[in-house]
Amino acid sequence: MAFLRLEAPAKDYLWGGNRLKTEYGKKSDKEIIAETWELSCYPGSSSVIAEGEYAGMSLPDYIEKNGKEVLGTNCRDFQFFPVLIKFIDAAKDLSIQVHPSDEYAIKNENQYGKTEVWYIIDAEEGSFLYYGFKKEISKEEFEDRIKNNTLLEVLNAQPVKKGEVYFIKSGTLHAIGKGIMLAEIQQNSNVTYRIYDYGRRDKDGNLRELHIDKALEVTDRFPVKDIPDCSPHLASCKYFTVDKVENDYSSVVDEKSFFHVLVIEGNGELTCGKDNISLKKGDSILITAGSGDFTITGDTKCLLTSI
Repeated sequence: MAFLRLEAPAKDYLWGGNRLKTEYGKKSDKEIIAETWELSCYPGSSSVIAEGEYAGMSLPDYIEKNGKEVLGTNCRDFQFFPVLIKFIDAAKDLSIQVHPSDEYAIKNENQYGKTEVWYIIDAEEGSFLYYGFKKEISKEEFEDRIKNNTLLEVLNAQPVKKGEVYFIKSGTLHAIGKGIMLAEIQQNSNVTYRIYDYGRRDKDGNLRELHIDKALEVTDRFPVKDIPDCSPHLASCKYFTVDKVENDYSSVVDEKSFFHVLVIEGNGELTCGKDNISLKKGDSILITAGSGDFTITGDTKCLLTSI
């Protein structure tokens, strides 16, 4: 049995803010933090164990040392570590983008595609997401509107508020709007096809790369539909299951899957057997598969992810 408190690599994308530093205690020598990758085995951006026997070891190295059994039997079907979990602080609008399916991404990028779920932790008044289209459009109109900078006219601007959940299937055009803080649980992939970026330039003065040809191939050009009913879970699909728990909570980590605990509010304690670990807002804790009964106590709100 093991609790692993994880430290997250931070990303300073140009649209980020400083809330992850000031409110969530994230450390970075970068001026801004757009994302922290709280549970990650992605090459070059892996989580690191923060304390204990394995302090300073990357999560992939821990798994290699202790065996894939620590992930659980449900992970055997995945070629790579299955999930990537993030905090995202959008101080400015993100680009309009889309993610490909597994089939397309494995063929063209040697990575998984990306289906993801967003939990809205906080949202300023008037904040919104771009989430699919207002109406179905043809591939030709899609391409023309990208070229003519009129794409936003046909996108669904979805107002958001704290506590909402959005399921983003691969192929769904989307963008996080400014003023939104969210947790993202996604497939372990960094494949993003950027469609439109408001003409912004990076820190070196260059226009950011767009991926129009690939986006035209993979985008579903219609309103979002077939949103899965995941009750009683917050979200559930073949890639991950996510639950939201508040205050005192008990469950079991069996041999089928690890559990990841992401603390989005409050303080508390996690106990498993004779072991316990403190919890505070922003914490990222991995409980290895087969750890048995566990409890979360205190005034907390957490997202629990398993496979």
